[in-house]
Amino acid sequence: MAIMADDFEKLSLGGNVWHTANVDDGLCARIASVSEVPLQIARIMCLRGITPEDATDFLQPKIQKLMPDPYVLKDMQKATERVTEAIENSEKIAIIGDYDVDGATSTSELTRFFRHNGVEPFIHIPSREEGYGPSDLAFAEFKAKGVKLVITIDCGTTAFDVLNRAAGDGFDVIVIDHHEAEVILPQVYAVVNPKRVDDDNPYKYLQYMSAVGVGFMFLVAVNRLLRQHGFYQNKTEPDLKKLLDLVALGTVCDVVPLRGLNRAYVKQGLKVMAAQENIGLKNLMAVLEMKEAPAAYHLGFVLGPRINACGRVGDATLGSKLLCSENDVEARMLAEKFNQFNIERKEIENYVLLQAIEQAESKVSAYPMIFAYGKDWHQGVIGIVAGKLRERYNVPAFVMSIEADEVKGSARSVDGVDLGALIISAKEKGLITGGGGHIMAAGFSLSEEQIPAFEKFVGEYVQSKLGNEKIAPILNIDCAMHLSGVTEEFAENLSRLEPYGTDNPEPLIMLSNVLIGRPQTVGNGHVRCFLTTTMGGSLPAIAFRCADNEIGHALLEQRGEMYNVVGTVKIDCWQNRKKVQFIIQDMMRV
Repeated sequence: MAIMADDFEKLSLGGNVWHTANVDDGLCARIASVSEVPLQIARIMCLRGITPEDATDFLQPKIQKLMPDPYVLKDMQKATERVTEAIENSEKIAIIGDYDVDGATSTSELTRFFRHNGVEPFIHIPSREEGYGPSDLAFAEFKAKGVKLVITIDCGTTAFDVLNRAAGDGFDVIVIDHHEAEVILPQVYAVVNPKRVDDDNPYKYLQYMSAVGVGFMFLVAVNRLLRQHGFYQNKTEPDLKKLLDLVALGTVCDVVPLRGLNRAYVKQGLKVMAAQENIGLKNLMAVLEMKEAPAAYHLGFVLGPRINACGRVGDATLGSKLLCSENDVEARMLAEKFNQFNIERKEIENYVLLQAIEQAESKVSAYPMIFAYGKDWHQGVIGIVAGKLRERYNVPAFVMSIEADEVKGSARSVDGVDLGALIISAKEKGLITGGGGHIMAAGFSLSEEQIPAFEKFVGEYVQSKLGNEKIAPILNIDCAMHLSGVTEEFAENLSRLEPYGTDNPEPLIMLSNVLIGRPQTVGNGHVRCFLTTTMGGSLPAIAFRCADNEIGHALLEQRGEMYNVVGTVKIDCWQNRKKVQFIIQDMMRV
């Protein structure tokens, strides 16, 4: 969220405008009563749009309650019946996935399910050089192997040419996807996508599922039909709950809203992951020396980037291979390789980021956006670079890698600019050759000669949504309190709001009128200190990667000045001892 420069007078040290929303006190009291939580926690729930009627499902989300009959999705029954028939008849099945975490997890959940039921699927994960989604190359491979049934997952909704040719060549193609759809769909056997324009089911939160979430609903439907047909009379039925670690990982890493069914997926999936029954994930956590129980943070910022790295700078097929591994030795070798890929990814990313920043700051743009491209930029990192440019400049960022045959691009947005709609419009105008995405993130491809026309189109589109004024980000504060209120009990009550993620961010707490004590630089540019007040009390705090910015300077050069600070509250466990810690995100002089 952002506001125009003329609308504010004072920015924080982090360059933000602080905003504390008003809430209905009566509504908060009702939420507190129904949920049996303190009023402070009820206030935060109210700010998240949680009603007293939603409160129980929010705090204790249950898949059994929040997942409707899978057949509510268009084509789900048709797809289920075809795949059930294929399993019962031991047909050859092939899967086309994607090279990101959602693609790897969704491909893996299908693979594990099919293996359990006696079918070893053929897997095709395209390299980034091959391009996103199904290709003629993949179908040529499947045809040579005698495959007739192909499932695309996390891709396919707008792959008209390739899939129409495949259908014409005799393939039964089932698309399981969650990307934005157009009015026209590929002429294939079935398209299961909650974002189909003609999908009128009443459960709107299904539209926010990642591909792995849609895939899980599909497996629930197939498993049910197999059971009804008596398929499991002489064999063990798979325990679908054991796939929820994959569902949670893909859901968090695809940055979809953690509401409704998604929230239940992640809440239950974290419990499954803690049991470490997936050999690949167990070994990846061991290589990364993860000792504590996994939280949504670990999925999005520890495990996910390693799996993504193999698709960005390594071998795109390894993600699903790790997640499907049944061999500890193989899994450990893959996990160590993933870690090395991630180191390489960071080096390449830093190179491209510095070049993109130099390019962005050396030219004057007529539009409120960043538009950067280079011929030696690794296409595997352009999405990350776009995200960092968006964070740095608080405008939509478009980053492109110019390849020998075409330009590959990635974009990240700010509130108010729907990239999914932008990409569809650009395709309709013939400015790009392909692409797709969500409101906040998208990928696309185009010819090099179309770059100027595409830049003009994007600029005008963004300008029509944002205008030309300078904007500053708003930091939405959930709760203002005194330092003395940050106790272990408060921190434990806050933890009831987990898992955190999109649409349910970790609560931001403002502490008023604090002093900075005993600051010191630690680690890689972090600053540790103690927060105190004139009334007494002390709270350990840390600000990450800030030693060279305004926040770090204020902490290290403190001269007895008083601040308001904004951040998050953590319980730090060390040698079975709990300690509350404040993670500083922003500061403002009083």
